[in-house]
Amino acid sequence: MSQMSYFKKKGDPYIFAAGMGLIISLGMVAWILIVILAKGLGFFWPRDLVEVTLDDGKKYLGEMWEKRDDYDRHETQLKNGNRDLYGIDFVWMDDANIVSSEYPEGAFTFERMEYGNFYGYIVAVNVENQAVTAVDGDIVSKAYDAFELAHQTHDEVVETQQEITDLTEPLTRLQREISLLEIDRADRTEEGRALLERYRKEANEMEQAIAEEYLALNSELEKLVIKDRSIFLSVRTTDGRNKDLQLSHVVRFFAPNQMGIFEKSWHYMGKLWEFVADDPREANTEGGVFPAIFGTVMMVILMSIAVVPFGVMAAIYLNEYAKQGVVTRFIRLSVNNLAGVPSIVFGVFGLGFFIYFVGGSIDQLLFSDKLPEPTLGTGGILWASLTLALLTLPVVVVATEEGLLAVPRANKEGALALGATRWQMIRKVVLPNAMPGILTGLILAISRGAGEVAPLMITGVVKLAPTLALDATFPFLHLDRKFMHLGFHIYDVGFQSPNVEAAKPMVYSTALLLILIVILLNIVAIYVRNNLRKRYKSSTF
Repeated sequence: MSQMSYFKKKGDPYIFAAGMGLIISLGMVAWILIVILAKGLGFFWPRDLVEVTLDDGKKYLGEMWEKRDDYDRHETQLKNGNRDLYGIDFVWMDDANIVSSEYPEGAFTFERMEYGNFYGYIVAVNVENQAVTAVDGDIVSKAYDAFELAHQTHDEVVETQQEITDLTEPLTRLQREISLLEIDRADRTEEGRALLERYRKEANEMEQAIAEEYLALNSELEKLVIKDRSIFLSVRTTDGRNKDLQLSHVVRFFAPNQMGIFEKSWHYMGKLWEFVADDPREANTEGGVFPAIFGTVMMVILMSIAVVPFGVMAAIYLNEYAKQGVVTRFIRLSVNNLAGVPSIVFGVFGLGFFIYFVGGSIDQLLFSDKLPEPTLGTGGILWASLTLALLTLPVVVVATEEGLLAVPRANKEGALALGATRWQMIRKVVLPNAMPGILTGLILAISRGAGEVAPLMITGVVKLAPTLALDATFPFLHLDRKFMHLGFHIYDVGFQSPNVEAAKPMVYSTALLLILIVILLNIVAIYVRNNLRKRYKSSTF
């Protein structure tokens, strides 16, 4: 009994419990990362296609996806795709009902812009009303040639459409001005009638000037569209159904059962790059997440630019200028309590204050001609960033205060004794030595802000943003635009997707990418902080 009492006094049981808690926590984090890595990265590997025949005569062609064992029942999940024909992407089969499983070399996977993957066999290649079958030669090489021609034609269609848009844009803007004047009943005044008459005359002249070129471009566009639709593959499913696949709507197609390890590795790298660099498609369950990556990083940068100066100024005032007393202690208590406020409350505040009050007031002053359509009086990346800046402000204030308190008092008094003003002492002595603490606050703010979703849902984030907040159009940085975010993308794909089963791998992949981005941003901040620690060795950090 005395021995046990001795160990309790020594503290060994508490040290052991703390160590076990740390090991369990690290193990849980490692397990989560392993699951995300396995589920996320494995999604891009091209799986072989298996043709399964059941005892009732049904045949399925697709990818082996998952196995499930329940006591005496063993089931296999097959991704059979072809959603436009079957209505579902996955089917569960009892292993006892499987008669045979084969891996046909002629089976192809077609990744499409819509309806997900299609699995089948190429029957014929159709190019501008000319069909090529397997009897006529190497149908696979003909299919790849037609695929290149189809995408080249589709690019020409897009370019021609852009030319038409650029040609008619001045006329469209002028017609919009005429419509706004007519809505405002400008014809009730002599000046308004003169302006309307002048605009209508300019619109007629402009329309006549571009009419010939517009008709030529429109005629060319019609020919290209007809050519685009005439390039397709005739394919057959394993149960004998036929389907025509327009090749311009096919992202890629390949025969995985004929691919070696190097071909599959090259395909895997291409899919990874597509995931990082392309736009999403198929209700965000396919394609890439580049707009979400861009929106997340841009929002974190804007949030950091907003929160650090205000957080540092607040901490400096509380420590160096404010008289320490009841009011100061109350302010510190309030700041600490703000860190525990639910994030959705900050979102509601951002909606009411930033969007409706500030943005609505700016619209009334600067963009009244565009009302009732709001410019800044609606959600956007600026208001979302400022909302998250408020959310993370307590973290920055507390971390900065700790950094300021760690600066040796002798350094401050020495600077003042040498004739420096209080501001000079803060700028030359306190801030440089407290910079590691400030960066610690920034790291914590980035870690929390990058993963928040609830406030963003009502302050500017959307399922799909057609244009980025930063582009080559003046003024280049468009803070009023809505944006995509990786955290919201995970929520949307995982819980709002019409095809949840097919969206699971995208959830894991996006979650892994979000973790990597947060780690990368933190590594950069930690690297800068460590360099500052070495530079200012007088700091106790």
